[in-house]
This record gives sequence, C-alpha cells and structure tokens, in this order.
Amino acid sequence: MYDHDGEDIFVIDAHVHLWDASEQNIKHEGGEEFIRCFYDYHTTFTPEDRLWDLSEYRRYGSDRMLEDIFGNAAADMAIFQPTYLTDFYEEGFNTTHQNAELATAYPERFVLNGSFDPRDGETGIEHLEDLHETYDISGVKLYTAEWRGESKGWRLDDEEAFRFLEKCAELGIENVHPHKGPTIRPLNRDAFDVKDVDDAASSFPDLNFVVEHVGLPRLDDFCWIAAQEPNVYGGLAVAAPFAQNRPGKFSEIMSELLWWLGEDRLLFGSDYALWNPDWLVETVMEAELMPEHRAEYGVEWDLETKRKVMGENAAALYDIDIEDKRRTFRDDEISDRFDLGDHYASGEPAAAD
Repeated sequence: MYDHDGEDIFVIDAHVHLWDASEQNIKHEGGEEFIRCFYDYHTTFTPEDRLWDLSEYRRYGSDRMLEDIFGNAAADMAIFQPTYLTDFYEEGFNTTHQNAELATAYPERFVLNGSFDPRDGETGIEHLEDLHETYDISGVKLYTAEWRGESKGWRLDDEEAFRFLEKCAELGIENVHPHKGPTIRPLNRDAFDVKDVDDAASSFPDLNFVVEHVGLPRLDDFCWIAAQEPNVYGGLAVAAPFAQNRPGKFSEIMSELLWWLGEDRLLFGSDYALWNPDWLVETVMEAELMPEHRAEYGVEWDLETKRKVMGENAAALYDIDIEDKRRTFRDDEISDRFDLGDHYASGEPAAAD
C-alpha cells in the first residue's frame, strides 16, 4: 500500500494495458503512427530521468509490467482496459485475451475488462457473450474512434450500440469505459467526442459510464453531462500526469471535476504504459490545489478525497473488498516476489457495523 505521510492508501490503477506495438505486429501504417503518438504523450509528461526508449515502449512484457505497477507498492491492484485496433496490428494492440495473460495468473491483483464494437453485429454480440463466459468480465472498454474497414468511428448513442449496451445490462456487465480523450494519430478527434455519452447514460441508468480521460480536451462538455447523469464517472488517465509538469493545469482540472462530480465519481488511472504508476502515484498524491482554485471552487484535495479517488471509488464499482484484499496481499505471490508483506501487515480489519 502507498504510504502518504504515514497514512496507508489502497491504490487501484483503473486504467492499464499490456500492449504489443512491436514492428512485426504492425500491419498498417496507422499502427506505427499510433504508437509514436503514444510515445509523444509519454515523453511530454514523464520526468526526464524516467523516460523509456521507444524500443522498450513498443513491447515491454508482463515481467516489466508487474514490477512497474506493484514492485514499489505504488499500486495494489489494476484494471485492464483493452484497445483492440485489429486493423492496425496483426494480433491486436491490447486485447482482452492478451491482457488475460496476467489477469488469469494474478486474479487477486487484476480486474480484466472486455470490449465490444457495434459494427461487428451479431458476431460482436457472440464475442461479448464469450468474453463474459470465459473471463466473467464486469466491465468493457469502448474505443469509438477505432478504424474498421472504411469506417473511422462509431457513436455510443447509435441504435446498434444500444443493442450492445442492452446485452451488457442483461449479462451484468455494469461498468462501461468509453475512451473520450485527446486524439491519437491517425484517428479522428471528433470520433472521441463526449456528447454521445449523454443519451447512453440516460437510457441505461443501471450501467456506470466511466468516461476515460474525462473528455479532455472537452472537459466543459463532460462536466455538464456528468453533472446531470449520476451514473457518469470520470477516469483520470491523461489528466493525472499534468500534476508532474503542469501543476496549475492539474489543479484547474481537478477543481472543476471535484466541483461538478464530487469526490465519489473520480477514478485514478495511469494509462500504463503511457505513464508509470511507480512515479505517477506519488506525483498525484503530493499535488496540491492552487489557493485561488480552492477559494473559487470550495473543494479540497485532502486525505479523504485522495483515498476515494485513488482506490475506494473503483473498489465500489467493481465490488472489491479492500480490507479483504489487504489481508490477502500480506503473503500473496506478488508480495513475496517484491517483498511487500510489510506494506499490508500493519492494517487491521475494519470493524463490523
């Protein structure tokens, strides 16, 4: 567990990937553009002494991922968010099956999410059912700007998309994570527009819509939608690394989100391996809101808020019992591997109600 001024913080990194952008896996020039754009974001927001070179960034593998996420107790758990991109990569960029390599090996540490694409029609419905049956997924990551043949994107409020959301509700897949963030070459910026979340969230009140990247650069649109839709949450991947080299911007973004959504509907995510939780968790935990923002918005980035955003909110969405996990992690394989037992040994189970 992360130690913040003597306080233990249970961290769930709610946005990670195990991707393969190796040159031999690229089948379309868009795949090369995509990973180089990812790398540009990495170099823009990563401390100079923590930069990766492009070759290791393309495909880092499971051992490196385990060490980066859990090795220094930066995070206790992580949620896989797949991005298929099968038009760009022979075996896909970051599929549920690829992520399952680690999620099935360490089921106590990882949550495995699936995905769907409404352009796949009946085959896609069957694929979603298969993912649920095979992995018991309780969430899906949706990439509305993904290319598929001649199509360069789809909308969450399309009739066909509603069919898939109905299937999610039927299967008990309650957590829907649409990517609504900055554009990534060569994908189209408008295909990531956040406005289609509004009708979907209103039409499926029993589903939770975790809007990844909080709509950036469309933060204003996202906040207005989230304010009126209580089942809309904000995923902080992309927003979080602003704390490293744009602290004023981070303060502005967080103040807006805390004012509009409150502290119960925000989830920390590193977007690994765009950024690494082994430095990002500390950076976000140590960040402060600017005095002018605290005065204007009347919000705080205090210990209680950090506990919720860094782990408790994700735990609530995914039915994770933090105290039970804490006991389990005292001597699990990850703790043994990285000598982390002491990080969990001091806590006592929460008192029964």
